[in-house]
Amino acid sequence: MPETIRVTLPDGSSRDVAPGTSAREIAEEIGPRLAKAAVAARVSGEVWDLNRPINEDITLEILTDGDPAALDVLRHSAAHVLATAVRELYPEAKIGFGPAIQDGFYYDFEVPRPFTPDDLEAIAAKMREVVRADYRFEREEVDREVARGRFEDDPLKLERLDEFADDETISLYTDGPFIDLCRGPHLPSTGRLKHFKLLHAAGAYWRGDSRRQMLQRIYGTAWFKSADLEAYLHRLEEAERRDHRVIGKRLDLFSIQDEVGPGLILWHPRGAVIQFELRRFIEDEILKRGYQLVYTPHVTREALFVRSGHLPIYAEHQFPPMAAGEGESEEVRYRTKPMNCPMHTLIYASQQRSYRDLPIRLAEIATVYRNELSGTLHGLLRVRGLTMDDAHIFCREDQIEDEIYDILDLSDLVLRTFGFEYRLDVATRPEKKIGDDATWEVAEQALMRALDRRNLTYGIDHGGGAFYGPKIDIQLKDAIGREWQGATIQLDYQLPERFGLEYTGADNRPHRPIIIHRAIYGTLERFVGCLIEHFAGAFPLWLSPEQVRFLPITEQQNATARALRQRFREAGVRAEVDERSETLNYRVRDGELMKVPYMVVIGQREVQDGTVAVRVRGAGKKQEIVPADTFLERVTGEIASRALVPYGSA
Repeated sequence: MPETIRVTLPDGSSRDVAPGTSAREIAEEIGPRLAKAAVAARVSGEVWDLNRPINEDITLEILTDGDPAALDVLRHSAAHVLATAVRELYPEAKIGFGPAIQDGFYYDFEVPRPFTPDDLEAIAAKMREVVRADYRFEREEVDREVARGRFEDDPLKLERLDEFADDETISLYTDGPFIDLCRGPHLPSTGRLKHFKLLHAAGAYWRGDSRRQMLQRIYGTAWFKSADLEAYLHRLEEAERRDHRVIGKRLDLFSIQDEVGPGLILWHPRGAVIQFELRRFIEDEILKRGYQLVYTPHVTREALFVRSGHLPIYAEHQFPPMAAGEGESEEVRYRTKPMNCPMHTLIYASQQRSYRDLPIRLAEIATVYRNELSGTLHGLLRVRGLTMDDAHIFCREDQIEDEIYDILDLSDLVLRTFGFEYRLDVATRPEKKIGDDATWEVAEQALMRALDRRNLTYGIDHGGGAFYGPKIDIQLKDAIGREWQGATIQLDYQLPERFGLEYTGADNRPHRPIIIHRAIYGTLERFVGCLIEHFAGAFPLWLSPEQVRFLPITEQQNATARALRQRFREAGVRAEVDERSETLNYRVRDGELMKVPYMVVIGQREVQDGTVAVRVRGAGKKQEIVPADTFLERVTGEIASRALVPYGSA
């Protein structure tokens, strides 16, 4: 071992230290403030514990609570504090995995019964005791036999140990009475965990396998600052208030019923209106941009998806095959389609194409079917019947950049219409892919050039591409800051090869087109779920299932209200009359609960003057008296402009 090792700091300076020196000691040499703020260290690109000895030349960055990687360290440590508390209270508990996750952490335990809310309170109290004890997180590297001896009574850990490669480092972490098999890194001690909260417990199969035993998973969150914890808990409360499943039921938008099956949506009339408006919006826009609409079957011969490459890769997410129809060979099997691209490819291939014909843009809003695990289904956000605003663009290589540019322009138009902020990632070649690296490189660079041309910033999702090509993923940010998967744009050199697609070039010779797969909404189910939560059910006027509700004060105004409803409907407005015998206040309250943008009160004075008393959603009890003609003009103009909020609302 050398007498000294060289440590290079972020500013380019370096210092020589003795082997075995820790990042904590180097931070102390730099300054006491840095040492006090230090959480962990990034050593030659890898995050380490502050106390781990360094024995070779490295680059070093001291991580403080402002670094995102430091939050992962905090939360991973919080998971260990949780496990320490559970083991203290339930000594026979078997220990699963305890990773940091987005905004928090969890740990899995095998215990005789599910944890109750009272159990979680007791566990949190014990965690606070562990924090006060300020146990050091001690790292130890051991061989396999030593590790097996340490965990001889914990079959979950023994199973994980059996998966380690012979040359893989096995590390253990101890904090006070608790020891765990773990790669780390961790905080210096449990006392650094100040601001945390246990959220809830749920069942989780061991290793995510429904054939294995059910464990109990405890979720929690942890932050460096009290204000950050409180802000996060407020976001959780707001998210609960906006839950699309609750709002969807209250507004009578959709249902999921056992007689039909999990993950399969029944759109009620009010929800169907929203889907109809979304369809009309995107179809009107794409027709202006030269797309052509197509329709394809919901089932197809299985061999089509073998040829496309989808079946071998996505077999576990497809529904089982169906027997062939009468008169067909018994060897022929059918599948519900999990995607549309193979059929669109066949439409392209149905006739000879010239370079002058390209690009050919085929679009279809179609429902596809994917057999997602029942435990992953979640309202509209994860379903088995997915309605995609799908399109496939067949183009020449020299047209790729312009086509991607236009799709980005369309995506921006759509997302701005709903008031979404968003960010973009380029997802590059995955490990499981088809095609050579040279082709993938060309495709990845084409996507990036189109983004650069629009002066858009983007991240790189290394290895996140589809098996047939790289893609641009658009992540939406909703009204309370959460991100949702939105549009996707995928560049495909592989399906044209598999299907032998051609066009005749200017040289009168055959050439291979490229396919761009794109969906702007993604799926209508997920997008509507996102919209419900984004707007908390208070949709903009053009999207609202019911846009105007007329409220006659007495029976004497019913005829006038009905006549106005008909007039508004003829102008394209979704208008209703509530002429129930309930009080006006009761009917107003009902309209507020149903998130109706405009409620229009009609009394005898309004009948005589040809006016209406308009109450705007979100404006409280304020009423505005306007001529009926003026109000109709205002409403139709607001619908046409797709304004985000009703005129005069808060």
